[in-house]
Amino acid sequence: MLTRHSPSTGPGSPDIWGFYEEDTGSIQYLIADPGTRRGVLIDVVQNFDPAEARTSFESADEILEFAERQRIAIVRVLDTHPHADHLMASAYLKDRLNVPNAIGSKVLQIADLWRDLYHLPDAFDPARDFDDLFEDGASFEVGDLRARVILSPGHTLGSITYVIGDAAFVHDTLMYPDMGSSRADFPGGDAGILWDSIQTLLSLPPETRLFVGHDYGTDERDEIVWEATVAEHRRDNKHVREGITKDEFVRTRNKRDETLSLPDRMLHALQVNLRAGKLPHEEADGNIYLKIPVNRL
Repeated sequence: MLTRHSPSTGPGSPDIWGFYEEDTGSIQYLIADPGTRRGVLIDVVQNFDPAEARTSFESADEILEFAERQRIAIVRVLDTHPHADHLMASAYLKDRLNVPNAIGSKVLQIADLWRDLYHLPDAFDPARDFDDLFEDGASFEVGDLRARVILSPGHTLGSITYVIGDAAFVHDTLMYPDMGSSRADFPGGDAGILWDSIQTLLSLPPETRLFVGHDYGTDERDEIVWEATVAEHRRDNKHVREGITKDEFVRTRNKRDETLSLPDRMLHALQVNLRAGKLPHEEADGNIYLKIPVNRL
C-alpha cells in the first residue's frame, strides 16, 4: 500500500501518515503526537469486492501493523462522514483496539434520509454504533495535541473536518488543487453549502496542511498526492482559488456533477457505514444480505 509520511513541523504539530487504498482511491490517515506516541485513525477502509459482495480488512490490518511498528498507541477511531465510495472499518477497529469511535452528529439526519431510500424504517442507530457524535466546535485530545471539529457539509449534509495542530483532514470537501473539489450531488449534498464549507477551511492559517480524502490522478499527473497547504489551495485550486466567485463555483460544480455516475459501491456502502461498518444481522438461514434499492436514484 502506498504510504507517505508528513512529519511534524514542531511543537503542537502531529506526525501524519497517509495510506492509499487503490481500489477506491481513498486516503486513510494515522495521526500521532510525536511526544506521547498517542494517535488516531481517520477514514480507514473496509475492503469490499462488489462483484462477489465479499468483505475483508487487509487495509485496516496493514495500518494497525504499521502503527505497532511505530509504537503508536491508537486512542480513537474517527470518520469524517458516512462514505459513499467505500465501506468503513470503524466498528472493526473499535473492537480490535478497544477504543471509542466517532463521527459527526448529523449522521442522525443522514440515517433518516437513507432509511427512506432503503425502505428500512427500523434500521440504523448511529447513537448506538458510534461512541461519540461530534457537534461543530467539539474538541478532544490526542496525547498532548488538541483536536477540534468543524462541521463541513456540502458533499454530505453531515461531513466534518478534524483540525489537529497545524493539520486539517478535510475529507471530501476539497481534492488536490489540480482536481478542485468533490461532488455535491448525493442525497443531502449541496454545491452552495459546499462552497461555504470550503471558505471556512480556507480561512485557516495559510501554513495549515490540508489532507484530502481521495485522489485518482489526472490526465497530466500520474503521481497520487493528498497534501497541500491552505496557501496552495488559495493560489492553485482550480475550483476555489482566489478570484473565483461562489456563483461560478456552483455552476462549475453542478455541471460537473451532472456527468458523474454513482460510485459502484455506494448502495452497498451506506447501509453498512450507517452501522459504523457493521454488516446487517444474519437472517434465518445464517447468511447476511444487503438491500439494494432499484430505480430510486
